[in-house]
Amino acid sequence: MRSRRSARRLRTTRHSTVSRKILPMNVAEIYLRDRPLRADTGSDDVEGDEAAALRRLLRCLTSGQSFRVQPRPPFVLAIAGREAIECCTSGSTGQPKVIRRSRSSWTASFAVNRALFDVAPTDRAAVFGALSHSLTLYGIAESHHCGLGLHLLHGLRPKAQIEHLTRHQISVIYATPTQLRLLSGPPVPSVRVVLCGGGRLDTATHAHVAQMFPRAELRAFYGASETSFVTLTDAQTPAGSVGRAYPGVTLDIRAAQDGVGEVWVQSPYLFDQYVDGESAATRWDGSAVTVGEIGRLDERGYLFLMGRRDRMVTIADRNVHPEALETLLATLLPDRLSAVVTRPDARRGHVLVAYIETGTEPPPDDAWLRQEITQRLGAIMVPRKILLTAQFPLLASGKPDLAGLTQALPWP
Repeated sequence: MRSRRSARRLRTTRHSTVSRKILPMNVAEIYLRDRPLRADTGSDDVEGDEAAALRRLLRCLTSGQSFRVQPRPPFVLAIAGREAIECCTSGSTGQPKVIRRSRSSWTASFAVNRALFDVAPTDRAAVFGALSHSLTLYGIAESHHCGLGLHLLHGLRPKAQIEHLTRHQISVIYATPTQLRLLSGPPVPSVRVVLCGGGRLDTATHAHVAQMFPRAELRAFYGASETSFVTLTDAQTPAGSVGRAYPGVTLDIRAAQDGVGEVWVQSPYLFDQYVDGESAATRWDGSAVTVGEIGRLDERGYLFLMGRRDRMVTIADRNVHPEALETLLATLLPDRLSAVVTRPDARRGHVLVAYIETGTEPPPDDAWLRQEITQRLGAIMVPRKILLTAQFPLLASGKPDLAGLTQALPWP
Protein backbone atom coordinates (compact mmCIF):
# COMPACT_ATOMS: atom_id res chain seq x y z
CA MET A 1 0.00 0.00 0.00
CA ARG A 2 1.56 3.27 -1.07
CA SER A 3 -0.41 5.56 1.20
CA ARG A 4 -2.30 5.29 4.46
CA ARG A 5 -4.87 7.64 2.97
CA SER A 6 -5.08 6.48 -0.62
CA ALA A 7 -3.53 3.95 -2.95
CA ARG A 8 -3.81 6.49 -5.73
CA ARG A 9 -0.53 8.12 -6.77
CA LEU A 10 -0.58 11.83 -6.09
CA ARG A 11 0.91 14.06 -8.76
CA THR A 12 1.56 17.77 -8.48
CA THR A 13 0.59 19.36 -11.78
CA ARG A 14 1.06 23.05 -11.18
CA HIS A 15 3.14 25.32 -9.03
CA SER A 16 1.72 28.25 -7.11
CA THR A 17 3.49 31.61 -6.98
CA VAL A 18 4.97 32.86 -3.74
CA SER A 19 5.19 36.61 -3.17
CA ARG A 20 8.59 38.12 -3.88
CA LYS A 21 8.34 40.08 -0.66
CA ILE A 22 10.40 38.58 2.13
CA LEU A 23 8.07 37.47 4.90
CA PRO A 24 9.09 37.73 8.56
CA MET A 25 11.45 34.94 9.56
CA ASN A 26 11.69 33.36 12.98
CA VAL A 27 15.44 32.87 12.77
CA ALA A 28 17.66 35.56 14.25
CA GLU A 29 20.45 35.15 11.68
CA ILE A 30 21.05 33.08 8.58
CA TYR A 31 24.46 32.24 7.12
CA LEU A 32 25.03 30.44 3.85
CA ARG A 33 28.59 29.17 4.17
CA ASP A 34 30.74 32.15 5.16
CA ARG A 35 28.36 34.99 4.32
CA PRO A 36 25.10 36.18 5.85
CA LEU A 37 21.98 35.76 3.76
CA ARG A 38 20.83 39.19 2.64
CA ALA A 39 17.27 40.23 3.43
CA ASP A 40 16.71 41.63 -0.06
CA THR A 41 16.16 39.78 -3.32
CA GLY A 42 19.08 41.27 -5.20
CA SER A 43 21.09 40.12 -8.14
CA ASP A 44 21.82 36.73 -6.60
CA ASP A 45 18.10 35.85 -6.55
CA VAL A 46 18.22 33.87 -9.78
CA GLU A 47 16.93 30.42 -10.58
CA GLY A 48 19.34 27.74 -9.45
CA ASP A 49 21.16 29.90 -6.93
CA GLU A 50 21.38 28.41 -3.44
CA ALA A 51 20.71 31.74 -1.73
CA ALA A 52 17.55 32.23 -3.78
CA ALA A 53 16.45 28.66 -3.04
CA LEU A 54 17.01 29.17 0.67
CA ARG A 55 14.93 32.34 0.59
CA ARG A 56 12.10 30.51 -1.17
CA LEU A 57 12.28 27.75 1.43
CA LEU A 58 12.14 30.19 4.33
CA ARG A 59 9.19 32.02 2.77
CA CYS A 60 7.29 28.76 2.46
CA LEU A 61 8.14 27.77 6.04
CA THR A 62 6.94 31.16 7.27
CA SER A 63 3.73 31.33 5.22
CA GLY A 64 2.65 27.68 5.40
CA GLN A 65 2.90 27.29 1.61
CA SER A 66 3.50 23.72 0.44
CA PHE A 67 6.87 23.14 -1.23
CA ARG A 68 9.13 20.58 -2.87
CA VAL A 69 12.89 20.33 -2.35
CA GLN A 70 14.91 18.64 -5.09
CA PRO A 71 18.63 18.04 -5.81
CA ARG A 72 18.73 20.09 -9.03
CA PRO A 73 18.01 23.78 -9.77
CA PRO A 74 15.93 25.63 -8.75
CA PHE A 75 16.23 23.35 -5.64
CA VAL A 76 13.08 24.64 -3.91
CA LEU A 77 9.66 24.93 -5.59
CA ALA A 78 6.43 26.24 -4.11
CA ILE A 79 3.61 23.81 -4.99
CA ALA A 80 -0.16 23.94 -4.76
CA GLY A 81 -1.68 23.54 -1.32
CA ARG A 82 -0.85 24.25 2.29
CA GLU A 83 1.28 22.65 4.99
CA ALA A 84 2.83 19.87 2.87
CA ILE A 85 6.49 19.02 2.27
CA GLU A 86 7.86 16.99 -0.63
CA CYS A 87 11.48 15.83 -0.46
CA CYS A 88 13.75 13.10 -1.82
CA THR A 89 14.96 9.93 -0.18
CA SER A 90 18.72 9.42 -0.11
CA GLY A 91 18.81 6.96 -3.01
CA SER A 92 21.78 5.11 -1.51
CA THR A 93 20.78 1.80 -3.13
CA GLY A 94 19.05 3.09 -6.26
CA GLN A 95 16.99 5.88 -7.76
CA PRO A 96 15.87 8.47 -5.16
CA LYS A 97 12.13 8.68 -4.52
CA VAL A 98 10.04 11.75 -3.70
CA ILE A 99 7.93 11.50 -0.57
CA ARG A 100 5.14 13.73 0.67
CA ARG A 101 4.57 14.44 4.35
CA SER A 102 2.49 16.91 6.33
CA ARG A 103 4.16 19.85 8.04
CA SER A 104 2.70 18.60 11.34
CA SER A 105 4.62 15.30 11.00
CA TRP A 106 7.77 17.35 11.59
CA THR A 107 6.50 20.06 13.93
CA ALA A 108 5.35 17.33 16.32
CA SER A 109 9.00 16.37 16.84
CA PHE A 110 10.14 20.01 17.12
CA ALA A 111 8.38 20.27 20.47
CA VAL A 112 9.91 16.97 21.62
CA ASN A 113 13.45 18.05 20.71
CA ARG A 114 13.01 21.48 22.27
CA ALA A 115 12.19 19.76 25.57
CA LEU A 116 14.83 17.02 25.25
CA PHE A 117 17.71 19.36 24.40
CA ASP A 118 16.55 22.58 26.09
CA VAL A 119 16.67 24.43 22.77
CA ALA A 120 16.16 28.21 23.03
CA PRO A 121 16.31 31.21 20.65
CA THR A 122 19.77 32.00 22.05
CA ASP A 123 21.10 28.85 20.32
CA ARG A 124 22.76 28.86 16.92
CA ALA A 125 22.39 25.75 14.75
CA ALA A 126 24.50 24.40 11.89
CA VAL A 127 23.73 21.91 9.13
CA PHE A 128 26.35 20.37 6.82
CA GLY A 129 24.47 18.83 3.90
CA ALA A 130 22.82 20.08 0.74
CA LEU A 131 19.29 21.51 0.86
CA SER A 132 17.97 18.36 -0.82
CA HIS A 133 19.15 16.11 2.03
CA SER A 134 16.28 15.36 4.41
CA LEU A 135 18.38 15.83 7.59
CA THR A 136 19.55 19.24 6.38
CA LEU A 137 15.99 20.21 5.47
CA TYR A 138 14.76 19.02 8.86
CA GLY A 139 17.46 21.02 10.67
CA ILE A 140 16.53 24.16 8.73
CA ALA A 141 12.82 23.70 9.44
CA GLU A 142 13.36 22.99 13.15
CA SER A 143 15.74 25.94 13.56
CA HIS A 144 13.25 28.22 11.80
CA HIS A 145 10.38 26.97 13.97
CA CYS A 146 12.34 27.40 17.22
CA GLY A 147 13.85 30.77 16.27
CA LEU A 148 17.49 29.65 16.22
CA GLY A 149 20.31 31.29 14.33
CA LEU A 150 20.89 29.12 11.26
CA HIS A 151 24.20 28.36 9.52
CA LEU A 152 24.40 26.25 6.34
CA LEU A 153 27.96 24.98 5.89
CA HIS A 154 27.56 22.76 2.83
CA GLY A 155 30.40 23.44 0.38
CA LEU A 156 32.98 24.47 2.97
CA ARG A 157 35.97 22.22 3.60
CA PRO A 158 35.88 20.42 6.98
CA LYS A 159 38.59 22.66 8.46
CA ALA A 160 36.66 25.77 7.38
CA GLN A 161 33.49 24.30 8.88
CA ILE A 162 35.21 23.97 12.25
CA GLU A 163 36.51 27.54 12.01
CA HIS A 164 32.97 28.74 11.28
CA LEU A 165 31.53 26.80 14.24
CA THR A 166 34.09 28.41 16.53
CA ARG A 167 33.79 31.94 15.14
CA HIS A 168 29.99 31.99 15.36
CA GLN A 169 29.68 30.08 18.65
CA ILE A 170 27.44 27.36 17.19
CA SER A 171 25.69 25.36 19.92
CA VAL A 172 23.49 22.82 18.03
CA ILE A 173 24.59 20.60 15.13
CA TYR A 174 22.61 18.37 12.76
CA ALA A 175 24.97 16.00 10.91
CA THR A 176 25.53 12.54 9.50
CA PRO A 177 28.29 10.24 10.82
CA THR A 178 30.30 10.82 7.62
CA GLN A 179 30.08 14.60 7.98
CA LEU A 180 31.21 14.37 11.61
CA ARG A 181 34.01 11.94 10.78
CA LEU A 182 35.53 14.36 8.25
CA LEU A 183 35.74 17.32 10.66
CA SER A 184 39.23 18.32 11.74
CA GLY A 185 40.72 21.13 13.78
CA PRO A 186 40.77 22.38 17.37
CA PRO A 187 37.89 21.50 19.74
CA VAL A 188 34.76 23.67 19.65
CA PRO A 189 33.55 24.20 23.25
CA SER A 190 30.41 26.15 22.27
CA VAL A 191 28.66 23.07 20.81
CA ARG A 192 26.38 21.49 23.41
CA VAL A 193 24.09 19.25 21.28
CA VAL A 194 25.05 17.03 18.33
CA LEU A 195 22.07 15.33 16.69
CA CYS A 196 23.43 12.62 14.40
CA GLY A 197 21.46 10.58 11.88
CA GLY A 198 21.63 9.12 8.40
CA GLY A 199 23.94 6.19 9.11
CA ARG A 200 25.56 4.03 11.77
CA LEU A 201 27.60 5.89 14.36
CA ASP A 202 30.67 3.73 14.98
CA THR A 203 32.75 3.91 18.15
CA ALA A 204 35.66 5.68 16.43
CA THR A 205 33.40 8.47 15.17
CA HIS A 206 31.78 8.70 18.60
CA ALA A 207 35.22 9.22 20.15
CA HIS A 208 36.13 11.75 17.44
CA VAL A 209 32.98 13.77 18.18
CA ALA A 210 33.78 13.73 21.90
CA GLN A 211 37.21 15.16 21.11
CA MET A 212 35.93 17.80 18.68
CA PHE A 213 33.00 18.89 20.88
CA PRO A 214 34.06 18.16 24.48
CA ARG A 215 31.00 19.81 26.07
CA ALA A 216 28.40 18.36 23.72
CA GLU A 217 25.71 15.77 24.30
CA LEU A 218 25.86 13.39 21.34
CA ARG A 219 22.49 11.82 20.50
CA ALA A 220 22.27 9.52 17.51
CA PHE A 221 18.92 8.66 16.01
CA TYR A 222 17.73 5.99 13.63
CA GLY A 223 15.07 6.84 11.09
CA ALA A 224 14.36 7.13 7.39
CA SER A 225 13.00 9.82 5.10
CA GLU A 226 9.67 8.00 5.31
CA THR A 227 9.57 7.65 9.10
CA SER A 228 11.57 10.57 10.50
CA PHE A 229 12.63 9.71 14.08
CA VAL A 230 12.29 6.05 15.12
CA THR A 231 14.84 5.60 17.91
CA LEU A 232 17.23 7.80 19.89
CA THR A 233 20.35 6.80 21.80
CA ASP A 234 21.02 7.70 25.43
CA ALA A 235 23.84 7.24 27.93
CA GLN A 236 22.74 3.64 28.63
CA THR A 237 22.50 2.50 25.00
CA PRO A 238 24.43 -0.78 24.64
CA ALA A 239 27.07 -1.21 21.95
CA GLY A 240 25.56 -2.03 18.58
CA SER A 241 22.12 -0.61 19.37
CA VAL A 242 20.49 2.39 17.67
CA GLY A 243 18.66 3.34 20.86
CA ARG A 244 15.14 3.11 22.24
CA ALA A 245 11.90 4.33 20.72
CA TYR A 246 11.83 8.10 20.24
CA PRO A 247 9.03 9.75 22.29
CA GLY A 248 5.69 9.06 20.61
CA VAL A 249 6.98 6.03 18.63
CA THR A 250 5.72 2.45 19.02
CA LEU A 251 7.94 -0.35 17.69
CA ASP A 252 6.83 -3.84 16.70
CA ILE A 253 9.02 -6.72 15.49
CA ARG A 254 6.93 -8.86 13.15
CA ALA A 255 7.44 -12.32 11.65
CA ALA A 256 10.28 -12.80 14.12
CA GLN A 257 12.54 -15.83 14.25
CA ASP A 258 14.61 -16.03 17.44
CA GLY A 259 13.54 -12.45 18.15
CA VAL A 260 14.75 -11.09 14.79
CA GLY A 261 12.14 -9.79 12.37
CA GLU A 262 10.84 -6.84 10.39
CA VAL A 263 10.70 -3.50 12.21
CA TRP A 264 7.27 -1.81 12.06
CA VAL A 265 6.69 1.73 13.27
CA GLN A 266 3.69 3.72 14.48
CA SER A 267 4.12 7.42 15.26
CA PRO A 268 2.85 10.92 14.46
CA TYR A 269 6.03 11.53 12.41
CA LEU A 270 5.36 9.27 9.40
CA PHE A 271 5.16 10.33 5.76
CA ASP A 272 1.92 10.24 3.77
CA GLN A 273 2.95 8.65 0.48
CA TYR A 274 5.37 8.49 -2.41
CA VAL A 275 4.83 11.11 -5.09
CA ASP A 276 7.49 9.88 -7.54
CA GLY A 277 8.86 6.35 -7.45
CA GLU A 278 8.02 3.61 -5.00
CA SER A 279 9.67 1.00 -2.81
CA ALA A 280 8.62 -2.63 -2.55
CA ALA A 281 10.20 -2.70 0.92
CA THR A 282 7.88 0.04 2.24
CA ARG A 283 4.48 -1.31 3.25
CA TRP A 284 1.57 0.03 5.30
CA ASP A 285 -0.65 -1.90 7.69
CA GLY A 286 -3.24 0.55 8.97
CA SER A 287 -1.32 3.31 10.75
CA ALA A 288 1.92 1.28 10.96
CA VAL A 289 4.66 1.25 8.34
CA THR A 290 7.85 -0.68 7.62
CA VAL A 291 10.70 0.33 5.32
CA GLY A 292 12.04 -3.23 5.30
CA GLU A 293 14.54 -2.91 8.15
CA ILE A 294 15.35 -6.15 9.99
CA GLY A 295 16.11 -6.02 13.72
CA ARG A 296 15.39 -7.09 17.27
CA LEU A 297 14.46 -5.49 20.59
CA ASP A 298 16.20 -6.45 23.82
CA GLU A 299 14.44 -6.75 27.16
CA ARG A 300 14.97 -3.03 27.89
CA GLY A 301 13.51 -1.90 24.58
CA TYR A 302 16.78 -1.11 22.79
CA LEU A 303 16.66 -1.75 19.05
CA PHE A 304 19.42 -3.63 17.21
CA LEU A 305 19.40 -3.53 13.40
CA MET A 306 20.67 -6.34 11.20
CA GLY A 307 20.18 -4.56 7.88
CA ARG A 308 17.59 -3.77 5.24
CA ARG A 309 15.60 -6.55 3.61
CA ASP A 310 16.32 -5.12 0.14
CA ARG A 311 20.09 -5.34 0.72
CA MET A 312 20.08 -8.87 2.14
CA VAL A 313 21.59 -11.52 -0.16
CA THR A 314 22.08 -15.28 -0.04
CA ILE A 315 25.64 -16.60 0.11
CA ALA A 316 26.12 -20.38 0.21
CA ASP A 317 22.45 -20.79 1.23
CA ARG A 318 22.75 -18.34 4.14
CA ASN A 319 21.10 -14.93 4.44
CA VAL A 320 23.77 -12.23 4.73
CA HIS A 321 23.45 -8.51 5.53
CA PRO A 322 26.28 -6.43 3.98
CA GLU A 323 25.73 -3.83 6.72
CA ALA A 324 27.42 -6.15 9.24
CA LEU A 325 30.66 -5.99 7.26
CA GLU A 326 30.31 -2.22 6.78
CA THR A 327 30.03 -1.77 10.54
CA LEU A 328 33.16 -3.84 11.15
CA LEU A 329 35.16 -1.99 8.47
CA ALA A 330 34.21 1.34 10.05
CA THR A 331 35.54 0.01 13.36
CA LEU A 332 38.76 -1.40 11.91
CA LEU A 333 39.45 1.58 9.62
CA PRO A 334 38.00 4.61 11.40
CA ASP A 335 39.92 7.14 9.30
CA ARG A 336 38.75 5.79 5.94
CA LEU A 337 35.38 5.69 4.23
CA SER A 338 34.19 2.21 3.31
CA ALA A 339 31.18 0.44 1.84
CA VAL A 340 30.13 -3.05 0.78
CA VAL A 341 28.29 -4.01 -2.40
CA THR A 342 27.24 -7.40 -3.79
CA ARG A 343 27.48 -9.26 -7.07
CA PRO A 344 25.60 -12.37 -8.27
CA ASP A 345 27.78 -15.48 -8.35
CA ALA A 346 26.97 -18.76 -10.10
CA ARG A 347 28.51 -20.96 -7.38
CA ARG A 348 27.71 -19.15 -4.13
CA GLY A 349 24.63 -17.12 -5.03
CA HIS A 350 26.33 -13.80 -4.31
CA VAL A 351 29.72 -12.44 -3.31
CA LEU A 352 30.63 -9.38 -1.26
CA VAL A 353 32.93 -6.64 -2.53
CA ALA A 354 34.41 -4.07 -0.13
CA TYR A 355 35.37 -0.57 -1.23
CA ILE A 356 37.84 1.31 0.98
CA GLU A 357 39.00 4.90 0.62
CA THR A 358 42.68 5.19 -0.29
CA GLY A 359 43.37 7.92 2.27
CA THR A 360 46.72 9.54 3.00
CA GLU A 361 48.22 6.70 5.05
CA PRO A 362 49.58 3.41 3.66
CA PRO A 363 46.79 1.05 2.55
CA PRO A 364 45.49 -1.49 5.07
CA ASP A 365 47.04 -4.94 4.88
CA ASP A 366 44.74 -7.20 2.87
CA ALA A 367 45.63 -10.37 4.79
CA TRP A 368 45.11 -8.66 8.16
CA LEU A 369 41.70 -7.36 7.10
CA ARG A 370 40.56 -10.77 5.92
CA GLN A 371 41.75 -12.41 9.13
CA GLU A 372 39.90 -9.86 11.29
CA ILE A 373 36.71 -10.33 9.28
CA THR A 374 36.95 -14.12 9.55
CA GLN A 375 37.52 -14.04 13.31
CA ARG A 376 34.76 -11.53 14.07
CA LEU A 377 32.07 -12.31 11.50
CA GLY A 378 32.94 -15.71 10.05
CA ALA A 379 34.42 -16.81 6.74
CA ILE A 380 31.15 -16.24 4.88
CA MET A 381 31.53 -12.45 5.38
CA VAL A 382 35.02 -12.23 3.86
CA PRO A 383 34.69 -10.20 0.64
CA ARG A 384 35.67 -11.68 -2.72
CA LYS A 385 37.59 -8.48 -3.46
CA ILE A 386 38.80 -5.48 -1.46
CA LEU A 387 39.07 -2.47 -3.74
CA LEU A 388 40.83 0.80 -2.91
CA THR A 389 39.40 4.00 -4.38
CA ALA A 390 40.75 7.54 -4.20
CA GLN A 391 37.44 9.14 -5.21
CA PHE A 392 34.85 7.71 -2.83
CA PRO A 393 31.40 8.67 -4.19
CA LEU A 394 28.99 10.15 -1.66
CA LEU A 395 25.36 11.18 -1.99
CA ALA A 396 24.01 14.54 -0.83
CA SER A 397 23.06 12.77 2.40
CA GLY A 398 26.70 11.93 3.10
CA LYS A 399 26.04 8.21 2.59
CA PRO A 400 28.12 6.11 0.18
CA ASP A 401 26.64 5.89 -3.31
CA LEU A 402 26.11 2.12 -3.31
CA ALA A 403 24.46 2.09 -6.72
CA GLY A 404 27.38 4.00 -8.23
CA LEU A 405 29.92 1.72 -6.55
CA THR A 406 28.09 -1.36 -7.84
CA GLN A 407 28.12 0.00 -11.40
CA ALA A 408 31.85 0.72 -11.08
CA LEU A 409 32.77 -2.89 -10.27
CA PRO A 410 35.67 -3.89 -12.54
CA TRP A 411 34.15 -7.19 -13.68
CA PRO A 412 30.67 -8.26 -14.86
